[in-house]
Amino acid sequence: MHNITPYTSPTYFIYLLLFLLPIMIGLFYGKRFRVYETFATLVILVITFFGGNMSQGFSLIAYVLVEMIIVLGYLRYKRSPNGKNNFWVFFWAVILAIIPLAIVKIDPLMNNATISLFAFMGISYMTFKSVEMIMEIRDGAIKEIKPWEFLRFLLFFPTITSGPIDRFRRFQKDVLNVPSRDEYIELLKSGTNKLMLGLLYKFIIGYVFGTLLLPKVSLLALSYRDQAPLGISWALLAYMYVYSMYLFFDFAGYSLFAVAISNFMGVKTPMNFNRPFQSVNIKDFWNRWHMTLSFWFRDFIYMRLMFFMMKKKLIKSRITMANIGYVALFLIMGFWHGETWFYIVYGIFHATAMITNDAWLRFKKKHRQSIPSNKFTKCLAIFITFNVVCFSFLIFSGFLNTLWFS
Repeated sequence: MHNITPYTSPTYFIYLLLFLLPIMIGLFYGKRFRVYETFATLVILVITFFGGNMSQGFSLIAYVLVEMIIVLGYLRYKRSPNGKNNFWVFFWAVILAIIPLAIVKIDPLMNNATISLFAFMGISYMTFKSVEMIMEIRDGAIKEIKPWEFLRFLLFFPTITSGPIDRFRRFQKDVLNVPSRDEYIELLKSGTNKLMLGLLYKFIIGYVFGTLLLPKVSLLALSYRDQAPLGISWALLAYMYVYSMYLFFDFAGYSLFAVAISNFMGVKTPMNFNRPFQSVNIKDFWNRWHMTLSFWFRDFIYMRLMFFMMKKKLIKSRITMANIGYVALFLIMGFWHGETWFYIVYGIFHATAMITNDAWLRFKKKHRQSIPSNKFTKCLAIFITFNVVCFSFLIFSGFLNTLWFS
């Protein structure tokens, strides 16, 4: 048996149905079969990570052990009589938690033909969870984590490979609670709707854009490589829109599956997308697109960087601080996606868009009386934002690298 990537084949959904049914029956009658949930989780993890290629499974085990030692070790330090809020202890705990992900990201640059020690699906999302726990332990928001609670949170199989990124305290409230029958019926309805929508997004609309259209417009755009300056053509524009649609429907489909299966298990995993292509500006877009990731970066990088600069009084201007924060935030996001020029440019592009957007909003507020605000201007704002986002996805796709350099 080969490793089965979650939510990509009918076989995986059949396994899910078989193992979810007892959990769903139990919750319908007001009971959580915790031992069975653990068993089902182990089986799904084996199917996902321990198929024909078992290296991912061993990498997962090594990673989880490392992260458990770091997170629980830091918690023990914080709870000890001599445990102080020492910045450097916290700093090194975060660095150590990130190192496995950094190894995976840097490994391709070393021209290493082998799979790095921690290479497995979902390591990014699990790292975000570990770092969040460390930061909230430092803040005093998390005061206790038992080893099995850590494992249950990190290895929650509906979201392990594709997100969304949940928060430990929110997750704990759900898994420690047994919803009433009426609440669970609503979760079943919500989960079923999301599952059906996910099937539409991923396997129908995503298939049309990703499998039927994208290869064709890609070849057409490449055919203009030597016929137009920088290969810029209407076909390239078509590629930009087709790829953007594929990226959204494929990823949103995955996220809907994860939320749906979570709902079936009585867990209200947060949504990842909220009609992002209806955004009126780029900041609105990031409040709608991959929301759990953007909120994670906002809460644990941007806001903490702002607080640090304000506390140390490094910069007087709040506008300058915000701009520095945007650049740092989106550069980190770019590097997180990969160490290639188009991911870095993608990050810089969005930082520039955020800075420009803030400047426009300040100007608009100052000249409120002379700038119209109506349905037309809203539609124009949505149109501009949509095209700015689609252009950023063209950069992100790496197609320009193929068009110009390959």
